[in-house]
Amino acid sequence: MTARQWITVTLLLMPGLGLIVWLIGTVVYIAFAQSFGLYNINGESALTTAYWADLLGNNIYLRSVRYSTYIGVMSAIFSVVLAYPLAIWLRKPFTGSMTIGSILKAPLLVHGLVAAFLFVNVISYHGILNQFMQWIGIWDGPHRLQNDNNAIAVLILQTWKNMPFALLLLTGALQGISDDVLDAARDLGAGSWARFRKIIAPLTVSGMQAAIVIIFIGAVSDFAFQVIAGPINRQSLAQLMVGYKGRGDWNSAAVVGATMIIVALFGSAILAGLSKIVMRGRLK
Repeated sequence: MTARQWITVTLLLMPGLGLIVWLIGTVVYIAFAQSFGLYNINGESALTTAYWADLLGNNIYLRSVRYSTYIGVMSAIFSVVLAYPLAIWLRKPFTGSMTIGSILKAPLLVHGLVAAFLFVNVISYHGILNQFMQWIGIWDGPHRLQNDNNAIAVLILQTWKNMPFALLLLTGALQGISDDVLDAARDLGAGSWARFRKIIAPLTVSGMQAAIVIIFIGAVSDFAFQVIAGPINRQSLAQLMVGYKGRGDWNSAAVVGATMIIVALFGSAILAGLSKIVMRGRLK
């Protein structure tokens, strides 16, 4: 493209993309600035690293970083692992495929809070699952399943909510592969696994990376699922930030917010890189 064409494209994108970049950039700047003592809502503003130093030495903060990273990574992996075979299965239309696809994508239409409350009612101490397990004789009495220490309920909810999104991205990537390419590979003697390794996987890596990154970022910063179904002995970064804000400690809340941005950026980059390396290494 010539310089004039670049200028034209830039001017055309500015009204939409420029506004988005400006708004996001402003929010990120304010979060980092407040984490260093600037733009104080309460008290005088002064550049300092004291808020970062206090939290970096706080075990609750460090546990929140590890916990939110764990939730983000596992949610992204589980969602993509479940969506990939389903996307391959639904790639070519068959009788009932539209109905199946619509049912699988239904969680996208359900608000996270609604899903979390429904799930908690199912697994509560006197919920449907406990009653069913006692009725069939597997359990002698009700078991505590809600707010488990390993955050299994949160991972189930995150996977249930995000798998349809991964399915949309992967289905689009798979449908972009021409049947002629796969038919030619079959005619040359390539079996199902060879076609997947040599054609399907390389051509869908970008879709898989996009799904992993977007799901990871959303799961790291999730608040609703954590509050309702998360463990009671640890907090996510979102919960910690809201807690500081509720106590009027805006600077510490800004540190936690900036931490979420850093974790999201570096974590998504690492996951995208690792997924590409794994796909290339495992499928050679």
